[in-house]
Amino acid sequence: MSVDPMTYETQFFGFTPQTCMLRIYIAFQDYLFEVMQAVEQVILKKLDGIPNSEISPVQIRKCTEKFLSFMKGRFDNLFVKMEQLFLQWILRIPPNILLPEDKSQEMHPYSEEEFRLLQKEIEQLQEKYKAELCTKQALLAELEEQKIVQAKLKQTLALFDELENVGRDHGTSDFRESLVFLVQNSRKLQNIRDNVEKESKRLKIS
Repeated sequence: MSVDPMTYETQFFGFTPQTCMLRIYIAFQDYLFEVMQAVEQVILKKLDGIPNSEISPVQIRKCTEKFLSFMKGRFDNLFVKMEQLFLQWILRIPPNILLPEDKSQEMHPYSEEEFRLLQKEIEQLQEKYKAELCTKQALLAELEEQKIVQAKLKQTLALFDELENVGRDHGTSDFRESLVFLVQNSRKLQNIRDNVEKESKRLKIS
């Protein structure tokens, strides 16, 4: 079998020409074996109709195998020539022919240096894309943080509204006055607590 990779032909056909020839070779071998089996069966049936025949089935099998080996050797020699013809004239793309997907190279040829620069530009664009993707992820994370801060701010504003409503219920409409009112009440409660603790300690001592 040929060792030429024939990569361009493989790209066009979708299979290697050598694989095609190997399948043809195996198919011919299988067909030759089947034909010899059929011939052997016919000979054996003919012998059954001949009385007192001195030819045994074992002799027929030996002759069949010998003839099959002879035919296989002749076929191998012919197949080598047939393979060369197929790979050279039938399954080979001429060097002046381009596949449709390679037409762009003919219309826009470029040197090895240009190809290297193009690869470098592609790598730079990939790095730029990765950097932009990281920036986008950082912005999304910051946006989530802003949403959390906004939610907390709404809760704080709602608390201030409640405090203002409490102040109004106690006759203070200004928010600052409400805070002063709450501070004063908290101090009163703290003083009451301190007095209770002192009285409790005095009672325990007495």
